[in-house]
Amino acid sequence: MDISRLSAADAAHAAHVLHQVHAATLAGRRPPVPPRAVIDASWQRMLRLGLDPDRSTSSVLLQRDELEHRRRSSVLGEVMHTLSGGLTAIADASLQIMVVTDCQGRVLWREGNAGVLRQAATICLEEGAAWSEDSTGTNAIGTALAARRPVQVHSAEHFVHTLHNWTCAAAPVQDPRDGRLLGIVDVSGPASSFHPATLALVRSVAQLAEAELRERHLRQIERLRSVAAPILCRIGGRALVVDVHGWTAAVTGMAPADRLPLPKSFHAGRVWLPSLGVCTVEPLPGGWLVRPDEPRPAESAGRVVLDLSRARRWSIAVHGPAGSWTQELSPRHAELLYVLAVHPQGRTATELAGDVFGDPTRTVTVRAEMSRVRRYLSGVLAHRPYRFSDEVEVEVVCPAHPADLLPHSSAPAVAEARAGTGTEAGAWTRTGTETRTGAGTGTEAGARGGSG
Repeated sequence: MDISRLSAADAAHAAHVLHQVHAATLAGRRPPVPPRAVIDASWQRMLRLGLDPDRSTSSVLLQRDELEHRRRSSVLGEVMHTLSGGLTAIADASLQIMVVTDCQGRVLWREGNAGVLRQAATICLEEGAAWSEDSTGTNAIGTALAARRPVQVHSAEHFVHTLHNWTCAAAPVQDPRDGRLLGIVDVSGPASSFHPATLALVRSVAQLAEAELRERHLRQIERLRSVAAPILCRIGGRALVVDVHGWTAAVTGMAPADRLPLPKSFHAGRVWLPSLGVCTVEPLPGGWLVRPDEPRPAESAGRVVLDLSRARRWSIAVHGPAGSWTQELSPRHAELLYVLAVHPQGRTATELAGDVFGDPTRTVTVRAEMSRVRRYLSGVLAHRPYRFSDEVEVEVVCPAHPADLLPHSSAPAVAEARAGTGTEAGAWTRTGTETRTGAGTGTEAGARGGSG
């Protein structure tokens, strides 16, 4: 049942049908209508976790000092006036509340109708509570976190029975500087307050917040550029000035690039970057001065670990003679690198377009994305066709269950792997498959294979 096509008057009837769908699906019977794909995928995750649909939604709340620390540390605090101004008044008038969480699904702020705020406390939808899927089951906040997309969940689409009298719509907010997921903005209320337009409203306000962050970042880059100009005038040779997220403010003696991907462990001193080699790094107000050593033959990386085991944070680690380097991946780059990892022989732009978009004609988009990937993996990736370099050993660390691979992704190649069909499913069965336990992630299935 597609709730986005319902009128508010149909909500009560829809809730009745959804209760039947929920009961039949969890009992292993054929439901009267199939659940929506995003809901079915979430329910399957809950069943694999062994989550009890009769459980309470209560959680241990963050201590007040930890809650305040997370609020101060969250970039979303900088745009709360935009989120609040766009949603709180409407939520109040429609007998709903606005909720803002961090990237772990912890509620940082909530505002809206006073009566609904009191009702929300009875299901632990309050400041400091945990609303990720593994804590509270299928719900708009947790499912938007897992799928990295806007989600509306109505009545019995919630996995846990306690939430069947609620409706909610949520959208992720990403940092435009690095694509990092900052958190979720959500509107929730009693099921009787359902409206199909709520999701579009929440998505629009999330986009406004991202646009405001983008404008702030551009102003910061301009300030850094004014600091960098006199410094670069005195430097001979190659150098560039980047902000703390790697965005270029100024450059001299080398080809300009929009961004220099920086590892988490970036620091002043001697640092190895795959795209530049060994560099000398000095701190500047709001950024870094980066001076690459004189060009010399590239030192090849020996091993690459593509980690897709975590639900919302994917990364690639490069290990070579000059050191190690880790880069977090956007959803699109995670898809592309996964496809290349399970096709050691390589993929043409046409093949990648089919793998990722289901449309072999979208080669221009593929080439643009691969150009961005090769900026930080220039010593690791080859092209014509696109592939991991022959001398690089590649390890793919996958989730314990294939169905949890890149849950946000609609790429055909990833969908085939999740279903356990096609070449991509081999990431769980290739020679050298190993099982290991990672801190905080439980048992992970990893697949290792050379690209030669």
